Amino acid sequence: MLHWLLQQSGRLLSRGKLSILIYHQVLAEFDPMRPTEPTAAVFDWQMQLLARYFTPLSLDQALQHLADNSLPANAVCVTFDDGYLNNLTVAAPILAKYQIPATVYIATAFSTGTNMWNDRIIDLCGDTKRDTLQYNAERFTLSDRANRISAAEKLLKALKYLPIEQRLAEVDVLYQQNQASEYQPRMMNANQIKQLADAGISIGAHTRQHPILKSIPAAEQQQQIEQSKAWLEQLLASPVQHFAYPNGVEGRDFDDTTVNLVQQAGFLSAVVTDWGYNTASSPRLKLKRFTPWDRQPVKFQLRLLKNLLS
Repeated sequence: MLHWLLQQSGRLLSRGKLSILIYHQVLAEFDPMRPTEPTAAVFDWQMQLLARYFTPLSLDQALQHLADNSLPANAVCVTFDDGYLNNLTVAAPILAKYQIPATVYIATAFSTGTNMWNDRIIDLCGDTKRDTLQYNAERFTLSDRANRISAAEKLLKALKYLPIEQRLAEVDVLYQQNQASEYQPRMMNANQIKQLADAGISIGAHTRQHPILKSIPAAEQQQQIEQSKAWLEQLLASPVQHFAYPNGVEGRDFDDTTVNLVQQAGFLSAVVTDWGYNTASSPRLKLKRFTPWDRQPVKFQLRLLKNLLS
């Protein structure tokens, strides 16, 4: 009954408003190093709730409704960033179960077996065979989960806004200093991306190497944007029309120069990570999204409603 009442409230609050959800991974089992990522069980009830009380749309459908001022009540889109393998193996079957469309934005340079820089750090810090970690002159104690998460957060913060090549080189140094081998690949390869597209999931671009675009020259931004689009279009033999800005906070992670480059590349839409909803007047290259982190159904639905008031 409470969910139904919230649904009816949403019908009033959501007129002409589109919510876009951000996910990254859906884990088969809980990972203590990635506590905010939903498990399959959590994602299942979230998608069941969306299917029952909301109107899930593909991004293409949503854009058309926005253009026509015909957006249905409680309209919502589901999106994933980066291109994790579990988007195919764990999330896609659940999406199919509830007939929910989705878009997955791929950082294409990680489709050849190399993990993203942040996952390389998290996996190294989470390796239970290690009790210490050396990075240049600093030594981290990895005696428990809290220390492991703290070490990962500190390293991620220190490296996040370095130029992309320097950031990747520093992660290589970290591995070399600790005689670490690479961990199991977490990202989809080319064939797996094709499988996901064949399953009806829309594929978007997310640059090649996931740099903070504002931190690199315009010419490099253009390469990152256009090369990811071209690689995916060649792989899929179809247009790739949707883009996600890495990290995605307007002004901090990208600016008007980036937006212009995305437009020049021919994308129809681009999504950010600034929270909020979208309307017919929202810039199509700066569509807002938010992350539904709640682990209880009522709170999850309430947060979706709260987003409509932001």
